[in-house]
Amino acid sequence: MKPLSIILASLITTVALISYASDQQPEVTEPKLKSAEQVVTNKGDSVSKKTNTDNFATEIETNDKINTLEYKAPELKKPVIDTAKTDDSKVFGNEAPQPVEKPKNKVEKAVAVAEAEKAVTQAKEALTTKQQTKAKQSRESLAVVEQLVNAYNARNIEEFIRVYSEDVEFYIFPNELLFKGKEKLIARYGLMFKKLKCIHSSPIKRIVHGDIVIDHELSETCSTDKNVVDKRSELISSYQIKDGKIIRVLFFR
Repeated sequence: MKPLSIILASLITTVALISYASDQQPEVTEPKLKSAEQVVTNKGDSVSKKTNTDNFATEIETNDKINTLEYKAPELKKPVIDTAKTDDSKVFGNEAPQPVEKPKNKVEKAVAVAEAEKAVTQAKEALTTKQQTKAKQSRESLAVVEQLVNAYNARNIEEFIRVYSEDVEFYIFPNELLFKGKEKLIARYGLMFKKLKCIHSSPIKRIVHGDIVIDHELSETCSTDKNVVDKRSELISSYQIKDGKIIRVLFFR
C-alpha cells in the first residue's frame, strides 16, 4: 500500500507541474497574427508606393509626349536673290585673264621675238643712262669736296670759299641752322685759318652718291707750333653739291 500512495503522489505532483508550466507560457498567437497584419500592411504600402511611382512616371511620359507634340523646330528660310538686279559687287580678281594670242606662223613669231628684244634693250639703255648720269654726278661732287679739303689743309681762304655757293647753309643735325651765306663763312673760317699754325683733314671713310658726299674725317690742328699737333677729333660732315658748288653742309655731332 505504501508504494501506491507514493505513485499517486508523484502523478499529482507531475500534473500540477504541467499545469503550472502551461500557465507560465506567453501567448504567441496574437503576435503572429499581428506580424501577419504588418506584413500585409507593408505589402500594401509597397504596392501603393509602386502604384504612385508608376502613375508619376506615366504622367511625366504623357507630359513629354504632349510637349514633344507642341514643339516645332524653327524653319530656316533661304535668302531671296533678285536675279533681275545687276550684280554691282566689286570683287578683285574676278575677271578672267585674256588668253595671249600665239603666233600663227614663223613670220609672226619672229616679229614677236624682235619686239620683245627691242623692249628689253630699251629698258637696259634707260637704266644705263640713269646710272651713267648718277655716276657722272658723283664724280663731279667728289671733285668739289676734294678741292675743298685741299684748300682747307692749305688754309687758303680764297680757294676755300670758291667751292661754296653764295647762299650756302650750314646745319647741325638734324635741322639746326648754324649760319648762312659766304660772309659768315669767311668770318668764321678766315679767322681760324689765321689763328692756327696747321690744319689737316683726312677722310677715314667717304660715301658718294650723286650730289651727296658724306665724309667721316680725322681733323688735326696745331695751335702754337706747326710741327706739334695738339688737337685731334673725328668729324662727320655731309655736303650737297649743285652745279659744281656746295649749297648745304650738315654737321653730325
